[in-house]
Amino acid sequence: MRGIASAGIDISDGLLGDLKHILKASHLHAEVWIDSLPISNVLHEQEAQIRRQCAAAGGDDYELCFTAPQCHRSQIQEISQDLDIPLTRIGQLVESKEDIQSITLLDHDGKLLGAGLTNALLQSFDHFK
Repeated sequence: MRGIASAGIDISDGLLGDLKHILKASHLHAEVWIDSLPISNVLHEQEAQIRRQCAAAGGDDYELCFTAPQCHRSQIQEISQDLDIPLTRIGQLVESKEDIQSITLLDHDGKLLGAGLTNALLQSFDHFK
């Protein structure tokens, strides 16, 4: 991804929690399509709330989250196919209207998740809890 990705981070402490680090450094806002997050077959069989919680905030995922300009989308798809590694687009970064870097969670229909559910999902893994 060298030369393609503009930022990247491991998500061992949970996707949304670690994504906040990218947002803070870039001064951007993220829109995340919560139901597009990759999940295992076992997790797919669980109810939506459990799927979302585990995919969004579960720790020890040992995956990477990266950002890249839209112009590299086809190149990223080629890399995914050539290496037989699934790379999933889960949202987009947008300019922050305020000086607060935040994450908006959208469901599979593009509708905003409620504030209570969003706040629960934005709680990242904490080693000291």
